[in-house]
Amino acid sequence: MKYYIKYISPVADLYLVEERGQLIEISFHRLEHQEEMEEKRTELLEEVERQLQEYFAGRLQHFDLPLHPQGTEFQKKVWKALMSIPYGETRSYGEIAKRIGNEKAVRAVGGANHVNPISIVIPCHRVIGKNGTLTGYGGGLKIKETLLTLERKKS
Repeated sequence: MKYYIKYISPVADLYLVEERGQLIEISFHRLEHQEEMEEKRTELLEEVERQLQEYFAGRLQHFDLPLHPQGTEFQKKVWKALMSIPYGETRSYGEIAKRIGNEKAVRAVGGANHVNPISIVIPCHRVIGKNGTLTGYGGGLKIKETLLTLERKKS
């Protein structure tokens, strides 16, 4: 069974979803197949909410949560690389492609970034264009900019 709660963050309403004791989704948008989930404040979802509150307050730089992002092996490799980007720093899509050992996969890295199911905790907001420009973000560029600004102030 999947459980979810809605968390009203400083940047947007977020939907937090767990399955079998692992965080599988943080979404800026209404949940797909929400009717197949139960709205329930589980111990894990309350901990996710607590850590997000600490993050937004500038007191948490590293999340410590059981994650289970669902995707292809390539996507999981990209998401793992995103987790290595230090708080307050950014990397380009090309740098992530090199990190996973496939420097020609820049567009595919962008595609994996775009479908990251666990926003903020898997920090896809820390990936920018090679010339330093902010590029697409599931929550919108304003939220991406807000998250990067928050992290730069506290790092």
